[in-house]
Amino acid sequence: MGKRLALPEFILLTALLFSLIAFGTDAMLPAFGEMAADLNTSNANRVQLVVAAFVLGTGCGQLISGPLSDAIGRKPVLLGGIGVFIITSFWAWGSQSLEMLLLARFIQGLGISAPRTVGMAMVRDLYTGRQMARVVSLAMMMFVLVPAVAPLIGQGIMLAFGWRAIFMSFVVLGCAVGLWLWIRQEETHTPERRRPMRVATMISAAKEMAASRRVVISLLVLCMSYAIVFSYISSAQQLFVVWLDAGARFPVYFAIIALVSGTASALNAALVVRLGMWLLSTIGLALLAVGSISVGTLIASGLISGDVLLYVVIGWSMMLFFLSGLVFSNVNALAMEPMGHIAGTASAIIGSVSTLASILIAVPIGQMFNGTGLPLMFGVGTCAAIGFFLNLQNPRSV
Repeated sequence: MGKRLALPEFILLTALLFSLIAFGTDAMLPAFGEMAADLNTSNANRVQLVVAAFVLGTGCGQLISGPLSDAIGRKPVLLGGIGVFIITSFWAWGSQSLEMLLLARFIQGLGISAPRTVGMAMVRDLYTGRQMARVVSLAMMMFVLVPAVAPLIGQGIMLAFGWRAIFMSFVVLGCAVGLWLWIRQEETHTPERRRPMRVATMISAAKEMAASRRVVISLLVLCMSYAIVFSYISSAQQLFVVWLDAGARFPVYFAIIALVSGTASALNAALVVRLGMWLLSTIGLALLAVGSISVGTLIASGLISGDVLLYVVIGWSMMLFFLSGLVFSNVNALAMEPMGHIAGTASAIIGSVSTLASILIAVPIGQMFNGTGLPLMFGVGTCAAIGFFLNLQNPRSV
């Protein structure tokens, strides 16, 4: 392995790799109404599947990209995945039906799974333990700027050039990140550490992971945590535009929510070395469960309504993303810590299983949208409560 990048540059590059998924998801949100009209979709809830198909593709793709990176190295797999993301952006741009767009988005997700999984494995190649959690937290702190501005950028592009042009912004971002990776980042997974990509290797790794209590419980907690965020993102446009009548202000509210919530990563980076990953993630899940169920109950009882409702929902949304920020970095690090020798495969299995399982939970929550945010709030509260009780069973030494 050659010389490391300076830590600030490595964190920024890692943040941008992670951000490709976030931008590919959130930039589409303001365009749901236009997509439904242009593609002749009568049921507005079905347009949520544009997000679900993309995330489903990332879940499936991780089972390929992670083990492949263990076999041939991180860098070729990262560049190949970004290439698939770019090519399928042209396909999505030209889609004339929702079904064709969903297929393009699924394959797009297959490609962009590499930056998520292999990027995490690349961090694990270079850092361990609480230092790894700190690096991930700092990357997430910078990464949060992307989902914050993505809906604003998407809306601006849509208003100027139409919703299909959003996919051309994916091409530009993909090319920029891919070029930076190609020129600046050296391979982190040296030939002597590589493992052949075989089904038997995957099975062996899965068995080893299944034997680790920390990995299994952390994986289950991640399933609940990702379900919270995916269900919110799928419903966000309808939440603000349909229920709260926010109209074109939705991307502005979304940006404020994401930027304020991004301070969680800075807080986590400062506290994780002192307090540990388990304690911070457990506190985050407990507060999210209590907060979501309480707010939902107050709204359902009629105690919160009228003009104040918008500000309460914005506050709840900030809480959701802020506390999720405390959970994601720490639980991911908890799951990866014992698996450094098979980081690529472990990251793939953890990412794939947690993503696919969370989509099975998030899609029904999103499809229950009934003109109010109550199904979402109670769904989020339930997932957080389950995650909290699961995490109580997790080993607490880190």
